[in-house]
Amino acid sequence: MAGLVADVIVVGHGLAGLVATHEIAAAGKTVLLIDQQGPQDFGGQAYWSFGGLFMVGTPEQRLCGIRDSRELAWQDWLGSAQFTDDDHWPRQWASSYVDFAAGEKRRWLRGLGWRAFRSPAGRNGAGAGRWAPATACPGSTSPGAPDPGWSRCSPAG
Repeated sequence: MAGLVADVIVVGHGLAGLVATHEIAAAGKTVLLIDQQGPQDFGGQAYWSFGGLFMVGTPEQRLCGIRDSRELAWQDWLGSAQFTDDDHWPRQWASSYVDFAAGEKRRWLRGLGWRAFRSPAGRNGAGAGRWAPATACPGSTSPGAPDPGWSRCSPAG
């Protein structure tokens, strides 16, 4: 890989690395995405897992008659997290993530062409600490399903 030049280097081709790479490239920068695994594992754990995503108050939930909101999701999160008084930053991260799951997350994914169906996770879709189903799954759950455009990346060697 000698001679490769990029504005930014992203380490890890899991879902977080792919999102970072996409956002950096969308901003007009060149990106070098590296990982210890080969292209056969592109997508990291999301490549091999069922691909469920935590979503809040989505149209898919409403179509199933599920009432959900940012406030309900936050109460569920607090019930499961068992934060202590010393957990300032974990609490801040969790609150921001619930905000993201209740807002921009679905819009961003749909803008990439991602489509979802409701997950049958847990009893009636509700998992531990979650009163309502809040998981959406990609339209395909086969290996490699989390590809709302990642395949446009090309291996450098």
